[in-house]
Amino acid sequence: MDVCRFAPSTTGRAHPGTLLAALLCWLDARTRGARLLLRLEDLDPQRSRPAFGEEMQEDLAWFGLDWDAAVAQHTLRTQHEAALDALEAKGLLYPCGCSRARIARHGVRGPDGRFRYPNVCRGRPLPPGGWRACNEPLRARLPDERIPLVDESGLDLSQTPAAELGDPVVRRRDGAVAYHLAVVADDAAAGVTRIVRGRDIAPSTATQVALQRALGLPTPRYRHHLLLLEERGGKLAKLHGSVGADALRAVLGAEAVCGFLAFAAGLRPSPATTTPHALCADFAWERVEPRDRVVRWTGTALELAP
Repeated sequence: MDVCRFAPSTTGRAHPGTLLAALLCWLDARTRGARLLLRLEDLDPQRSRPAFGEEMQEDLAWFGLDWDAAVAQHTLRTQHEAALDALEAKGLLYPCGCSRARIARHGVRGPDGRFRYPNVCRGRPLPPGGWRACNEPLRARLPDERIPLVDESGLDLSQTPAAELGDPVVRRRDGAVAYHLAVVADDAAAGVTRIVRGRDIAPSTATQVALQRALGLPTPRYRHHLLLLEERGGKLAKLHGSVGADALRAVLGAEAVCGFLAFAAGLRPSPATTTPHALCADFAWERVEPRDRVVRWTGTALELAP
C-alpha cells in the first residue's frame, strides 16, 4: 500500500492554494487506496504558533478532507536529531556563518530564484562536542554529482544541487531543524512512498533526494501540480496572503469553494458546488490542468482571471 502525506506549513490560515494542494493530494490518495497522513510543519519558531496548527486542521476538516493519521512536526525532534547524528558520522556537517547579504554578493541565482550558496564554508570543522556544541547554522555537504530525476507529470527535476543551489542548511541558527532535513527524515520514518505537492517546491526535490541518499533512505515517487497565482503590482505571485480560510468561510460554503477549485484545476467544466468525495468518482491526473491559474478574490467570490 502506498503511503502519502500532506504537509502544510502552519504559519497562518489555510488559503485557496493550500486547499487546492490538499484536495489534489487527498484525491490522489483516496482513489488509489493509499494511507494518507497529515503532517503539520511547525518547526519555524518565529512564524509558527500552536493556534495556527489547530486552525489549519479546522479549515481542512471544514473543506471536507479527512486523514488516516495526523502529527505535529515539532514532536518528531528525536528523528531529526538522529538524522543530524548520521550526517555528522559521515563527516558531512559543517558550520556556516554566511549571512544572506554575503551570499547575495556572489550574485548567482539558483533554479528556485534565490541566491545560490557558493559552498565557501565547506572546509570548516565542527567544534569539539560536535553539532550539538555549535551555535552557528549547520549545512550538509552534498556530493558534486548530477541527480537525474523526472516526476510523474514529466517535469524534469534533474539537477546538480550542490552546484546549482549550494549545500543546504539543515539546522538553523536558532536551533530549529531546517525544512530539507526535517522533511526527508519525517517522510522516511512514516514510510511515505508517494509525494504530491505544488510545483513551487519542485526545485528543491533534487536536494532532498541527495539528502535521502546520504542518509541511506528510500526515495518516494513525486508528482508536482499547478499553482494558484494572483496579480501583485503587475507581477504574479502565489495566492497566499490575499485571502485566508477565515475570510472564505465567512461568505462561502465549503462546497462552493470546492467547486471553484475543481473548476480551476480542470476537474469540472464549471464552478458548480461539489465535495471532495464527489470528485473521487472520476478523478484522473490526465484531467488536471497543467498550467498555473491566476485567481482573484473579490471579497465575496473567487474568480479565474481571463
